[in-house]
Amino acid sequence: MWNFAGRQNDIQGHGEVTNGNWISGIPFIDNGRLGNEDILPDYLANNKAKNKYFLLPLLLGLVGVVTQFRKDRKGIWIVGLLFFFTGIAIVIYLNQYPHQPRERDYAYAGSFYAFAIWIGLGVAGLINLIRKAMPEIIAGAIITLAALILVPGIMAVENWDDHDRSERYTALDFAKNYLNSCAPNAILFTNGDNDTFPLWYAQEVEGIRTDVRVVNLSLLNTDWYIDQMKRKAYDSEPVPFSLTHDQYVQGTRDYLPIQKKFNYFIDIDKVMDFVASDDDRTKYSVRGSNEKLNYLPSNKIKIPVDSAKLVSNGTIHPDRADEIPPYIEWTINKSYILKSDLMILDLLATNNWERPVYFAITVGTSSYMNLQKYLQLEGLAYRVVPIPDKRKDSYMIGHIQADIMYDNMMNKFSWGGIDNPDVYLDENIIRMTMNFRSNFARLADALLMEGKKDSSIAVLDHCLEIMPDSLVPYNYFNLSLADVYYKAEEFDKANAIVQILQKRTESELDYYLSLDKEYAATIAEDKIRSWSVYREIGRLLTVYKQDELAKSMEDKFAEYYQKMVASTPK
Repeated sequence: MWNFAGRQNDIQGHGEVTNGNWISGIPFIDNGRLGNEDILPDYLANNKAKNKYFLLPLLLGLVGVVTQFRKDRKGIWIVGLLFFFTGIAIVIYLNQYPHQPRERDYAYAGSFYAFAIWIGLGVAGLINLIRKAMPEIIAGAIITLAALILVPGIMAVENWDDHDRSERYTALDFAKNYLNSCAPNAILFTNGDNDTFPLWYAQEVEGIRTDVRVVNLSLLNTDWYIDQMKRKAYDSEPVPFSLTHDQYVQGTRDYLPIQKKFNYFIDIDKVMDFVASDDDRTKYSVRGSNEKLNYLPSNKIKIPVDSAKLVSNGTIHPDRADEIPPYIEWTINKSYILKSDLMILDLLATNNWERPVYFAITVGTSSYMNLQKYLQLEGLAYRVVPIPDKRKDSYMIGHIQADIMYDNMMNKFSWGGIDNPDVYLDENIIRMTMNFRSNFARLADALLMEGKKDSSIAVLDHCLEIMPDSLVPYNYFNLSLADVYYKAEEFDKANAIVQILQKRTESELDYYLSLDKEYAATIAEDKIRSWSVYREIGRLLTVYKQDELAKSMEDKFAEYYQKMVASTPK
């Protein structure tokens, strides 16, 4: 329906009325299905991927189906089966779970081609229909011209702005930013396709930061990929794994349960020796079978720390040398580990703090194995360091090394054209900017805590310069930017952000609260998030004594509160 009726936006939908639905552009049809589209929040109403075809391609295709059914019964079986097996059958067979990493519409490309055949036959069907009223040549010319203008013409006009990739270099530039977040000769763990393939391209094709070894954690569960990592690549030395091929070959140590046999921290070298052993005494018998599995003897692990080496190789700034402990100690918060986790432990044991080790900020927290307090944010990657983060707000990962991060984000990073109003930013890019804004806010806050107010403000200004509201609509991540502006006593700049967010949040609440009860469940999470943002805006205005703005919200706040209570299921 996206291709032949129209598309609501490019935001991946999961059943809610606001994202990823088909539309027609005909108000009574769309409003009946999706609620009042006339009061959508601006960032949804003006989404470049909102394409209206007025059902014309769909209707022309249906005419083609009827035409082929009447004229070519054998042919319609061929096209119909192609349409079914490359569309509906694939939907049933794959049975994809919600929240896929990306939109999967490309899986059904074959059915698109089949329906396109019917669209072509629809033109022939219309010619046959009206040629009785006029000469065949004239009928053919009129229908062909009208079909070209009304179908491909409308589709070209509607689709151009969200299919134009000119001047957009985000994939390469963001990849460079990940690589440039790392110190020389680093090892960088990544996870998904989107934060791995662009990095490979940057290294393999552009020759950028070939000293950094990119290690994909998904592939690290396979023996052939571990073999690759143990070989030199360009300017990157082999990854220092100690396990031999026969110890990680497929089917060996794929899964290791954790047995909590000791209530104290064990040296990581001893743990790895235990896991690598083939002695039956280091294995446990699986109940009900003759199989014996290797296992981790404890979830409490420690790694010795050489403070002199860490200062000399730049891992730790000399000013923090007295904070370096003799060991890092942590507890793995899992009941089992996979081969990729085992290889991370092997690397930490064997590396001996020689090479910098990083996790990309997009790696899921489960892959950190509870090392979060020993991570240091330096850009778009967390570096493993021996000094624990002493902050209490555990929802934020990693100590901020402000001097390194400032140089990376202000001087080294490039942004691929996201500051260009003519560049189309799709959902994936917009989602990535949330991480960027969050990091800018964290860096600015850290600089302010160090007494570097001017640098803090410069970071915030730079963030808004490359990601203004007009190009990357403000969202709840911008509240943290406003918070730091307030702390830096830049009240006008903070208020400007807050007022934009206030207006946008009010439009969201107006829309959500206008929907019929039948849609309530689909937007419940969005409604609660908008309400939370609205409350946070009020809190910021109160805390930083912006009394005039706070007072202007009072009546609206009370009104929304009453409506939220009334709309909450009893």
